[in-house]
Amino acid sequence: MEQRTLGRTGLKVGVLGFGCGDVGGLIVRGTPAERERAVSRALEAGTNYFDTAASYGNGESERNLGVTLRALGVRPYIGTKVRVPPEDPDTAGAITRGVEASLQRLGMDSVDLVQRLNELAGKHGVGRIDMVEDRLVGIKSREIYEAPAAVLLHQAHRALETLVLTKEALRFKAQVGREYAELVYNGLWFSAHHQDLAAYVRSTQRFVTGEVRVRLDRGSATVAGRRSPHSLYSTSLATYGKGDAFDHRASEGFIRIFGLPLRTQARTQALWGEGSEASLDIPRKALTAPKKSSKKPRKK
Repeated sequence: MEQRTLGRTGLKVGVLGFGCGDVGGLIVRGTPAERERAVSRALEAGTNYFDTAASYGNGESERNLGVTLRALGVRPYIGTKVRVPPEDPDTAGAITRGVEASLQRLGMDSVDLVQRLNELAGKHGVGRIDMVEDRLVGIKSREIYEAPAAVLLHQAHRALETLVLTKEALRFKAQVGREYAELVYNGLWFSAHHQDLAAYVRSTQRFVTGEVRVRLDRGSATVAGRRSPHSLYSTSLATYGKGDAFDHRASEGFIRIFGLPLRTQARTQALWGEGSEASLDIPRKALTAPKKSSKKPRKK
């Protein structure tokens, strides 16, 4: 079957799609055997796009289509619709709730963003990686990768984590991430160590949800905004203006307590100054001002 590009998605679909609405009614009102037979014939003919919506059969179209595709063990492209009430001020939230409800009816865990983002971010040159990496045996290898979706999703996810994870969790998760990446690279996926690391990572993601806006431009992806219902960021605590809710007088006692170990060490261990046995021989540039010249300027 002849292929065409689906809108601006970059997805290649057959010129004929399979409608799952109320007009034909096969997916909504047909028997399981009838649905499976019809979908199988469509797939054999080259149809790889199925159109459905939450409003078709009051959700029955999505539910029955999901059951049929799982029974056949196939996963073609599926297009559904999300209704955003005009009076709802939270457009992004309405879309998210609609997509999640459709996924639940279809029996799917997530939307396949990789193919869409590969096309979208790839057009802007995002995701090209030129690196020298160390193989398992220590040999260095120059590798060229092109992974627009992976780079974009990781960047957006990290931006969201900066909002909801604590300072300690961010620091330790970065260490775990390096260990996790090396473990997978070395082929140790089916190991107890991997299970332990994965359990920690899953625990850190309990509150990682929200929205991230990313600007794509000539090979760069820049986070332009982020928000989350579980954000730990508070403007009243972070600003230095009049609206700051933090009592700066509290910092005086904190500085004294925080500096106690340094003052104790300074009394018992001389790290600097003349005669110190522990001072390091660090080259230091002289900070003296240059001498003024005694010569008088020539008169023209």
